[in-house]
Amino acid sequence: MSTLAPARLGPRDVLGVGAAGLRTRPLRAFLSALGIAIGIAAMIAVVGISSSSRAGLDRTLAALGTNLLTVTPGQSFTGASATLPAEAVGMIARIGPVTTVAATGTVADAKVYRNDRIPEAESGGISVLAAHLGLPGTVAAALADGTWLNEATEGYPAVVLGSSTARLLGVTAASPDVQVWLGGRWFTVVGVLSPVALAPELDSAALVGWAAAESYLDFDGHPTTVYTRAEDDAVTSVRELLAATANPENPNEVKVSRPSDALVARQATDQAFTALLLGLGGVALLVGGVGVANTMVISVLERRSEIGLRRSLGATRGQIRLQFLAESLLLSAMGGVGGVVIGIAVTVAYAGTQDWPAVVPVWASAGGVAATLLIGAIAGLYPAIRAARLSPTEALTAA
Repeated sequence: MSTLAPARLGPRDVLGVGAAGLRTRPLRAFLSALGIAIGIAAMIAVVGISSSSRAGLDRTLAALGTNLLTVTPGQSFTGASATLPAEAVGMIARIGPVTTVAATGTVADAKVYRNDRIPEAESGGISVLAAHLGLPGTVAAALADGTWLNEATEGYPAVVLGSSTARLLGVTAASPDVQVWLGGRWFTVVGVLSPVALAPELDSAALVGWAAAESYLDFDGHPTTVYTRAEDDAVTSVRELLAATANPENPNEVKVSRPSDALVARQATDQAFTALLLGLGGVALLVGGVGVANTMVISVLERRSEIGLRRSLGATRGQIRLQFLAESLLLSAMGGVGGVVIGIAVTVAYAGTQDWPAVVPVWASAGGVAATLLIGAIAGLYPAIRAARLSPTEALTAA
């Protein structure tokens, strides 16, 4: 006489049986999922707020010019002042990690006055600089009024005044009607700069187009300061190349600024934040995992009568294990996903109050859900195996 083989449970059946256990105790399932969600939300919020804080700090440090290097001429072997080749800017721009480069050149013997009747000796110490069009973007300069030089105005007698220069000359706004006496001719003021934190020497300067300086002011075309922006992780290597690139024939006659101290501080804070995030994330995951394990162990122990009844009706030990494993995974998934959503919401809200970019690492969100599923599976499988080993009679008697 042949015996009937037990029915096989497909994936849909397994999910249905697992969900049935949650539906029969909705309040307990909700509270259990909520406990898991709170643990995961705490992890996501801690990691997200810490990451957002780091992003805000990085943004602040970036504004300090951590990746800005300057190249200036040094001295020759004889002690005379050296000059940079006119091609220095173009050659530096070919360095791979360099993102932007622009230069200024000192226009010798050119003075700036409010009008042509002021004595020549009363120049106020204002320097006249020829400037590349990309200078504002490279040194993070902003205009307080008017516009910067462009391809149409760089070849004409137009000038942009630094903040201190405008104040000394009594210029409050740029206008076609506002002119200054510069280098023995009238120049129209087209713009006024705000104070430039990364290049304060521009505050006390009058900046004219490179072509206009050559045409009207006898500028020799040699840059005197080359501002270079490089990728953060390549600043040190770029610095080592700048002298030889700017002046291949005489690299010893080139001075290159050292990387900003802010870059060192930024790298140190990144390392500290990484260690902090890993530590806090691990602790929060552990707390969430303990909550999952506690919920599932109690659930299995309280439902031995159900296990015994199912076993007496023909359910195999494997099917019992699958039932509680599926229930544990569903419960963990609900809590994990809910926790991620809550954690992201908390991070976004708090980052908004602090004016930080809201940043939630993908690894934290994915890791939170994955960790709860893994721990939930372990927590649900162990007591289910113990219960499945009981005979139907023992399970019903134990209940």
